[in-house]
Amino acid sequence: MVRVIPMASSIRPSLSSFRLSSGSRLVPSFSSYNPSRRLALFHLGSAVPQSHIFGLKVPKLLGRDGDGTGLIATGIVSQASTTASPENLLEWVKQDKRRMLHVVYRVGDLDRTIKFYTECLGMKLLRKRDIPEERYTNAFLGYGPEDSHFVIELTYNYGVEKYDIGTGFGHFGIAVEDVAKAVELIRAKGGKITREPGPVKGGKSVIAFIEDPDGYKFELLERGPTPEPLCQVMLRVGDLKRSIEFYEKAFGMELLRTRDNPEYKYTVAMLGYGPEDKSAVLELTYNYGVTEYDKGNAYAQIAIGTDDVYKTAEAIKLAGGKITREPGPLPGISTKITACLDPDGWKSVFVDNVDFLKELE
Repeated sequence: MVRVIPMASSIRPSLSSFRLSSGSRLVPSFSSYNPSRRLALFHLGSAVPQSHIFGLKVPKLLGRDGDGTGLIATGIVSQASTTASPENLLEWVKQDKRRMLHVVYRVGDLDRTIKFYTECLGMKLLRKRDIPEERYTNAFLGYGPEDSHFVIELTYNYGVEKYDIGTGFGHFGIAVEDVAKAVELIRAKGGKITREPGPVKGGKSVIAFIEDPDGYKFELLERGPTPEPLCQVMLRVGDLKRSIEFYEKAFGMELLRTRDNPEYKYTVAMLGYGPEDKSAVLELTYNYGVTEYDKGNAYAQIAIGTDDVYKTAEAIKLAGGKITREPGPLPGISTKITACLDPDGWKSVFVDNVDFLKELE
């Protein structure tokens, strides 16, 4: 097993898992709701309808938007929107208590992926939940509890063995003490090494790249002690300046650094809610001259905690983002969420901090 850097003892108050990803299923009727299905309702939507998988067009139903996350149950009354000025709203975003909670994506064989992540990457299976009536299973894996660590949420849709990762998704990053030893273990377990250990191009950091059984790429980064071993999600964007401005204004993220590599014709920007050595970050990559990417149907979204989904939604609109699920409580439970797309179409979900802590109770 890869030796992962020890986790911090301090725990920040945060949210854990919520799943509302593209291609969500219809909401179960209230008549079928019961307490044992609270989390089933809460984890609404990373399953993909067969029509989406095979490229069929689905008509809009009950206000559903194109990615299937705009469904709002009749009779739910939205709270009044904030009347704060644009300046005050954007300032509030910077002060909001936010943390990257988890990243959601789809796999073709859940047991195979869990085995690879636990045996080769040193993750722990935190929990697993099967929803047979919705025909999907999800599993949460990571290097610490969901309420204090950035974790992975895997989704398996019954009978679907393969997804299109596309060209827009880049990789996940994992910090390890010794990249070479990690690669040796992964190779011994039959893992695919796509980039042998060595210094990053144009730098000194030691890295390696591997692929999981579904073809998702992981970058192994050699680092000292960190409380957040699962440390990066890399996505490609068509206009880096536009994306940086959006994530700073709408998401309240801090631009940690940028690195331009003209020799290989790309620029990267690291953004997040804390320093790279202690927090999970979003790595945006701009490849010279490339303005659009195919997103496929494998990668879903990142979930982020917030103190107010209503203000969050207004700030996103103000910054030019698209709201795909208006802020408000989920059907059947009181947890408030909102979902959006960035200027490149990458999806994120914001979950109310207090509501989610109540869910954990």
